[in-house]
Amino acid sequence: MRVFNITIFFCALVIIQACTPSPKNVRLTNDLLVIYPEYKDVTIPFNVAPLNFLIRNEGVDAVSVEVKGVSTCLQVNAKGNKAVFSQKDWTPFIAKERGHKLVIKVIAHINGEWLQYRSFTWQVVADRLDAYVSYRLIEPGYEVWNKLQLRERCIENFDERVLADNSQTNGQCMNCHIHGKGNSSMFHIRGSKGGTLLNRHGKLRKLMLKTSQMNSAAVYGDFHPDGRYAVFSTNTIIPALHAQGNHRLEVYDTVSDLVIADFDRNKMITSPLLADSLTLETFPTFSADGKWVFYCSAPLVDLPSNINELRYSLCRVAFEAEQQKWGSRVDTLWNARLMQGSVCHPKASPDGRYLLFTVSRYGTFPIWHRETDLQLLDLLTGKIDKLERVNSNRSETYHSWSSNSRWFAFASKRGDGQYGRVYFAYVDEMGQVHKPFVLPQKDPEMDDLNLKSYNIPDLSAMPMPFDSHDVKRVYDEVVAEKFK
Repeated sequence: MRVFNITIFFCALVIIQACTPSPKNVRLTNDLLVIYPEYKDVTIPFNVAPLNFLIRNEGVDAVSVEVKGVSTCLQVNAKGNKAVFSQKDWTPFIAKERGHKLVIKVIAHINGEWLQYRSFTWQVVADRLDAYVSYRLIEPGYEVWNKLQLRERCIENFDERVLADNSQTNGQCMNCHIHGKGNSSMFHIRGSKGGTLLNRHGKLRKLMLKTSQMNSAAVYGDFHPDGRYAVFSTNTIIPALHAQGNHRLEVYDTVSDLVIADFDRNKMITSPLLADSLTLETFPTFSADGKWVFYCSAPLVDLPSNINELRYSLCRVAFEAEQQKWGSRVDTLWNARLMQGSVCHPKASPDGRYLLFTVSRYGTFPIWHRETDLQLLDLLTGKIDKLERVNSNRSETYHSWSSNSRWFAFASKRGDGQYGRVYFAYVDEMGQVHKPFVLPQKDPEMDDLNLKSYNIPDLSAMPMPFDSHDVKRVYDEVVAEKFK
């Protein structure tokens, strides 16, 4: 019996070797190597999952890939056109190579010949990327919104779990999920049993973030650093369809103001300065120290006829947490009239140095504006980086910072222009922003096969302390707490 088992093992080894060709008589070529994801010459963290990729060059039936570090290397030989690295081998290898540049050599078998392409590199940095990213998976359009999930993915491997599933909440829309500073998060669920689900200190609460003085319930928002407060816009939102170009869907506000919610006292803190009926205020976010609220502001125009003239400036106003008081003066940091553009989604880096935002030609719905780009404001010097190494010819939106301020995540429609994917970009100590890379997948063909967009990616150092079962329980059983 023992001899029989050894024989089977030996035969299996022979079959594996026979099915995995090794390069012979390799010829160097200057042909362009086309891979997906486009991982050529990117900067990556030492704690990222394997950067598996496929070769799109026509006729590839076998590949050999070598990733060479300072003292060690990884080798993959496989049939087909996919280079898939073992997690077991990748994790210690990439951790050991932090601070080093890796050289990737690709050899492909095409039409009976082995061709070696020009090598490319991966720069491995020692600055950790937060280990978790959450996102909303949704069809990239306006027709289908009632089949969606909020999911959380571990960036260090390929583990993924469902945080919320609207099939468990009567098909109601779930939107605008927000991570806080630390382990706080919140998102809205619509419907009669809906509300804002707040995770704070590991406890889930359901809140009705609306008072009789507000034009709508809270919409877009952000946590104060201490977690007690959150700033929100209250928006009356109108969708509209375009009949021209790539701007298939437009969304605009007819009314929008700002409020701050006190989660300890269930109280809204308002200001007449931020409730002007002739001014639209939206997308508020706190500064890293909590002393300022950055937001977007535009004078009201006749809508929808003058939608092309709706342009938002980047503004700030003070907030005194101890006095629970808004400031009395608004500062304009980026003037829409002078810059001939419109700002959305400002996000402050946790170290207080930078403000990341998007710029499009007009409006507040940049996800369908092909021209939308990210820009980075240095709050210390006032200099604006237009992030040419980060932006593409498609929409870049919905960004969030890693807790160490060295990375940011964003959703990009580069590629086909329809489906958003999660990308990560590195900001070094000198403030230089490096070429981004897309969220790795266990199967590099996954992005081709997945017909949903990754929407609103949020980074977190820790996993959320709840899942879809907890959300369903709170939705079904908990009455929303009212605010005054």
